[in-house]
Amino acid sequence: MLTMNLRAISIVIAVLMVCSSNTGVAETNAPATAAKELRYKVAVSDLMILKRQKLGAFQLAKELGADGVEVDMGSLGQRDTFENQLTNAATRQQFLDKKKELGLEIPSLAMTGFFAQSFAERPTVPRMIQDCVDTMTAMNVKVAFLPLGVECDLQKKPELRTKVVERLKMAGEIAAKAGVVIGVETSLSAAEEVKLLEEVGSPGIKIYFNFANAAKNGRDISAELEILGKDRICQIHASNEDGVWLENDPKVDLPKIKQTLAAMGWSGWLVIERSRDAKEPTNVRKNFTANTAYLRKILQGP
Repeated sequence: MLTMNLRAISIVIAVLMVCSSNTGVAETNAPATAAKELRYKVAVSDLMILKRQKLGAFQLAKELGADGVEVDMGSLGQRDTFENQLTNAATRQQFLDKKKELGLEIPSLAMTGFFAQSFAERPTVPRMIQDCVDTMTAMNVKVAFLPLGVECDLQKKPELRTKVVERLKMAGEIAAKAGVVIGVETSLSAAEEVKLLEEVGSPGIKIYFNFANAAKNGRDISAELEILGKDRICQIHASNEDGVWLENDPKVDLPKIKQTLAAMGWSGWLVIERSRDAKEPTNVRKNFTANTAYLRKILQGP
């Protein structure tokens, strides 16, 4: 009887050891699996790959190696609102079906018409913002890009600040009500952008950070990111002015930027606009393939 009990005990101990061993393997592999999940995704601007609000932007983005496409709201000119074909339900569905078919995403809609038009002074801006937010809602896109552009450069035209803040409060209210965010790109330093956001005081308005803004003004990109902090940045335009590819640009220390973003705890989308080779500025495939590959290599690598 004693022999049988000892044998039974031995079997129980062996089973427990196996279970303990298997649990240990699972626990060891869990962090490794989590580490493989992408903290950062890379998209291209449909405007900059010369496919502004065109269905073909998705196929091209796939061939360029991107994870998604920032889709433009269409040109503005002197219209009351954007020339936005996505107001058409059938057209909108084509875009949604194509991105799903190709395994891509739409991280943001871009109001690039404001690069050259005045956000502070155009009378129908409230309608433009509402049209953009309505399109976001219809397409389940959570971020919009709003550049203040040359007509609302707050460094060169500080007299427009009061009107810009008033308009941003209006836009923030519309965005917050819809559960989306409008990311503003300015010419200001990060410290000044913090002050601007505090003045606006809306959860619907954040900063759409651009490497180029810091680089061309002689500011350290990583330092600017740290000043803004995780919660004020909704998305990033991860390119500099044209001249050289990102991997050859001494002003963009991407490994350092990755470390900075990780230390901040920020994750999200980085969208490529420029950084085109000055020798071949119109070669979309060559320029954007190179920049997409480099961003993915650094940001999505170990």
